Amino acid sequence: MLYRENGQFKTTYPEDQQIFPIGQDRWLILAIVAAAFVVVPFVASEYLFRAILIPFLILSLAALGLNILVGYCGQISLGTGGFMAVGAYAAYNFLIRIDGMPVVAAILLGGLCATVVGVLFGLPSLRIKGLYLAVATLAAQFFCDWAFLRIKWFTNNSSSGSVSVGELSLLGWTIDTPAEKYLFCLGFVALFALVVKNLVRSHIGREWMAMRDMDVAAAVIGIRPVYAKLTAFAVSSFFVGVAGALWGFVYLGSWEPAAFNIDRSFQLLFMIIIGGLGSVMGSFFGAAFIVVLPILLDNLGVAVGFDTAFASHLTFMVFGALIVFFLIVEPHGLARLWSIGKEKLRLWPFPH
Repeated sequence: MLYRENGQFKTTYPEDQQIFPIGQDRWLILAIVAAAFVVVPFVASEYLFRAILIPFLILSLAALGLNILVGYCGQISLGTGGFMAVGAYAAYNFLIRIDGMPVVAAILLGGLCATVVGVLFGLPSLRIKGLYLAVATLAAQFFCDWAFLRIKWFTNNSSSGSVSVGELSLLGWTIDTPAEKYLFCLGFVALFALVVKNLVRSHIGREWMAMRDMDVAAAVIGIRPVYAKLTAFAVSSFFVGVAGALWGFVYLGSWEPAAFNIDRSFQLLFMIIIGGLGSVMGSFFGAAFIVVLPILLDNLGVAVGFDTAFASHLTFMVFGALIVFFLIVEPHGLARLWSIGKEKLRLWPFPH
């Protein structure tokens, strides 16, 4: 009885086209966002910020970007870590080479540089798809790893490829404590999640989904494959590049190319598979699952008495088993389970 839309009448077209047409959904999301901005900064511990909340927010943003490309447009990508590296190193160069460059502008410009690289490596998608496209995007990962390790200009002539950023500030506000870093990341994630939610409901979002479902039929009805695929690569790479800049600036502080290696690409792909392909909520579910599960398994291993090496191997085994499980039992991931739960609430207490 708590989750019913009975009596929620829509009298105008804009009301019917709201992001959350059901009142309970709107109030729940508003409550979660308000608690994230107002309550969490005062009650969470420093460990919670550094180990869980900040990486969860940044990886959620990267998963949102990858979900646009893979989940909504159906273009497989294994080069996400490379695009994150482009965003991080480009933002770093903008920050150190231009005097007075605001950190937010540097992060956004890093995302634009990742957009350019993403579109360049997205050009093969106009001719190939499936496994062959995955190999083409994997080439982007290896190329970015090589470039940031061998071309010294990108790392300000650092011999190891390692770079670091100093104190971050925004309009005179020094971003120093874990709570401030959390709020800084939360602002980006909240804004970009709203943008994604509106994009996938717009005409370009419908074009992406048409290309995903059947590209030949989409072309027949007038959708331009070039425009749809390249815009998906562009928007996805921008989001991933911004996430990479945040990962380097806020979470790591100092990093090297290994921070954005192929393991990061697979980790993000696992997030959207487990969380739910083609779902904004699934990106958050997958990021939370990937961030929290290793910590739980490590603590479980310590409690049981396993050594550290076995606990780390156990994490990989559990990830692999869960991916196979979701691909077989529920291909739409945790987001689909969430939708099924809401449908059951609508019919409760009547049988389904």
